[in-house]
Order: sequence, then structure tokens, then C-alpha cells
Amino acid sequence: MCLATGSFVFIQRLADIVVIKWFRKRQKMRIKRDRWRMYKGVSVMFFLAVVALTVVQRGTISGGEPFQLERRQARPDVGAAAAAGPPRGSSQGMNSFWKAHRQEPSPEPPPTPAAPEEPLLPQGQSPATWDVTASNCTPNHNISGQDWFKGLQGNFQEFLTYRHCRYFPMLINHPEKCSGRTHLLMVVKSVVTQHDRREVIRRTWGKERAVRGKRVKTLFLLGKPSNEEERANHQKLLEFEDYIYGDILQWDFLDSFFNLTLKETHFLKWFDTYCGQVRYIFKGDDDVFVSVDNILEYLEGSGHAKGLLVGDVLFKAKPIRRKSNKYYIPEALYNKTFYPPYAGGGGFVMDGPLVRRLHWASETLELFPIDDVFLGMCLEVLQVTPVKHDAFKTFGLVKNKTSKLNKEPCFFKGMIVVHKLLPAELLRMWNLVNSDLVCSRKVGIL
Repeated sequence: MCLATGSFVFIQRLADIVVIKWFRKRQKMRIKRDRWRMYKGVSVMFFLAVVALTVVQRGTISGGEPFQLERRQARPDVGAAAAAGPPRGSSQGMNSFWKAHRQEPSPEPPPTPAAPEEPLLPQGQSPATWDVTASNCTPNHNISGQDWFKGLQGNFQEFLTYRHCRYFPMLINHPEKCSGRTHLLMVVKSVVTQHDRREVIRRTWGKERAVRGKRVKTLFLLGKPSNEEERANHQKLLEFEDYIYGDILQWDFLDSFFNLTLKETHFLKWFDTYCGQVRYIFKGDDDVFVSVDNILEYLEGSGHAKGLLVGDVLFKAKPIRRKSNKYYIPEALYNKTFYPPYAGGGGFVMDGPLVRRLHWASETLELFPIDDVFLGMCLEVLQVTPVKHDAFKTFGLVKNKTSKLNKEPCFFKGMIVVHKLLPAELLRMWNLVNSDLVCSRKVGIL
């Protein structure tokens, strides 16, 4: 009996050993199979990466056009204006390579039905296209021999030598931004290297959305990078930024202080070309705090006559004659005692019909080095007086830069524009103003 029991135990242990070895063998086979699948997947990914990098390298070193990316699918708001032509670019086969990095816009609530408005352009009038394909800008040597010209500083001499060059080709265009009916178009002046400012604006007041059924869109205005050594690299980064966001207009002139007037005239022409159904425009710098809700509240609060331009308006401002000042203007360029009334360039609001009239007025004037003053000259031609409003603070909340009031969120909550804030300051103030902020009262200026 004991022998039988011992045999049975021995056989059971032997069976356990066989089963364990069988399981271990199966496990090793499974591990080998999983390794083979992993190696196969890694090999395929490596092969695709090599192919993609080869395409990128060919697109980068090939002569002619700079490296750019083109969208395969139109954005949801692309309408008939997009038929004017796709954004300037190349390398269509790269769409799948960049697709994983694409940031799609967050879903927005459908706009609530609103009362029909009269069309801003006659029915049946289709937008044209940007008709400048080459600059052909040559210096005007007829004025260089005159005595008054020889006494000017070099930057003014250069400005006057090329002042007749009024329009340049577009490098990046988005006519679809004005397709459909847009209630408020946020237009921001920027330069290529200030991408951090544009990024914060997109996350805060420049985020495209519908506010109480009114469509709000954003655009950035840029010229070419001024740093010649890094121009090619900066341009590629800008093109990739535009591929992600699709909110940049760029023209083929250098970004500089005196060329801000070119940026002004080019936007006026662009708007008159494509934006027949935009009701209002905010135009400002990329270092300002803006309350879109307060803009809309102001526009809805009372009826405004046609030809509205409202902001921090300067009346009877005198030209600065000190050569050390950034805004110095020699009498050879402007010999009057006062400038015409104009809005500080930190930010102001206009209605759409006025922008189209401003484009016409700008064609009748010689370009002026200070863009804010030039726009005031255009208003003077149209006999339109800009409206001063205390909610536009283009020189800070108070003149004392060290005052704590300049960092008080309850004051920002009642403003439309506050100039100027660095990206970190703007993001902090935006989060404070849009938090559960409790103020004793809202500043009654709207």
C-alpha cells in the first residue's frame, strides 16, 4: 500500500515537472514571437522615418521656393474666398508626416440665430485676389542730390528713397479668414521672432470662438525677418507655425519700425480685397491685454454712426523734434504744428466700411514713418474724427509705472485694452481676470 502511494506521488511530481517545462517552452516561444513583432514594427517605423526625412531634406535644399507646408483639407470655415488659391507652399506629400502634430481648433458652440443684417457689400460682388506678384522696387535717386535730403539721418534717407514702393507680394495668405459672416476680426501686428507673444494671445483673448452667437476670428500681420543671417531658419519656423494655426498674413517686405506703415497699408488693401462681410475690426499690438467681452458690450451698448474708430485718441499731438527720440520727425517730412487726431497703436476698434474707405484714403497720401499718425492722416482725408474712450489704456492704467494699480486685476476687468504686458504678465492677468474674481464694482466706463 505504501509502495503504491509512493509511486503515485512520484508520478504526480513527474507530471508537474513535464507541465512546468511545457509552459516554460510556450512562454519562451511567445517571448520570441513578441520580440519578432516588436523588431518588425520598429523596422517599419525606422524605414518610414528615413523616407520622411529624405523628403524634408529634398524640400529644404532644393533651389527656388523656401520650404513650406500645404494643407490637404480646407478648414471648416473655408468658403468661396478660398477659391482664390491655396496658401503659398509646397511638399504636399508631407501632410501625413505632420498630421500627428496638428492642433485642431477646439469645438465651438453653434452660433445662435441672429436678426439678418444688410450685406456690407452689394450682392453678387465677389472678392478679388491679391494682385501684387512682384515688388520691382528700385531706389529713387532723384531726391538724393537735394540739400534738404542730405541733412537727414540715414534711416530717413532710406525711407524716402524707397517711399514710392507701396505694395509687395504676399508670402502667406488666408483669404478664408473672411469667408462667411464675421462679427469681430482681431488683427495683431507682430514680428517673426515674437512667437511667444502670439502663442499667449492664442491661449487668451485671441482664441477664436463664438461669443453670444457672434463669430470672432484672429489674424497676425508680419513682414519678413530682419535678421539676415537667421532669416531662412526663422522663415521656416514661421511657416510651420502657420501650418499649425493658419492665422498669419505675411508680406515680402522687411519688418522694421518705419515699415509699420507698410503693414498698415497692406492690411487695408487686404481687407478691402477679401473681407466684404466683416462688421468690426480690432487692430493692436502683440503686447496688450484685450477684453473681447468688453469690446462687444461697448459695440452693443448704443448705436454707432458709420465711420466708427474708437480708442485712446491723441488730439493736438506735436511732432517730436529731438533726434534721440524713437518718434523723431524732421521738419522736412512734416512741418505743421500738430498732427491730426489719431488713435494710439496699442489697440483700437473700427467698423468694416470705414476700413475700406481708409484704403482709398491711403492711396491719396505719401507714406509717413509713424503708422499711427499716418492712419490719422487718412481719417483727416475722410473727415472722420476718431472717438476717445477711457477703456483704452495704451500707456498703462496709470502713468506711474511702479504703481500697484497697473497690476490690479479688478481694474483690468473693466478695461478694453491695456498696453503693455509681457507674455508671462498677460497670461497671469488673464487667468486672474477670468477666475472667480470678486470686485467691489466694475469700473463704469463702457
